Amino acid sequence: MNSTYHPGDWVIYRKTKHSPKPGRRAQGVIPARNGDEYTYTVDKFWVVMEVRDDGSLVLKTRRGKQHVLPADLPNLHRTNLLQRWWYRSRFESVERNQADSGECSAVDVGIQDEAVSN
Repeated sequence: MNSTYHPGDWVIYRKTKHSPKPGRRAQGVIPARNGDEYTYTVDKFWVVMEVRDDGSLVLKTRRGKQHVLPADLPNLHRTNLLQRWWYRSRFESVERNQADSGECSAVDVGIQDEAVSN
């Protein structure tokens, strides 16, 4: 399968979250009807570890977790030149942790029912 992603690519995943207190990186904050919770998005800075034959991606977080996502998600994109420069410290921390740790845990972000096994 022809994919635009390759192992080592830096990607940004815009994750939708819900909580009573959004963090400082929250974007597009929208209050719930009752006003006791907020919906917002947070950019996650991950590195592509593997591109699978079915088109899914194995992505690694800065804390060593792995997520499996379909490559065609609208909230997932490769970084452009400006983003690579601006957010380089976040991606470098993922790559540093990758070199430091041998094993990492697998996490499913709820989009696919597939776990990564090491």
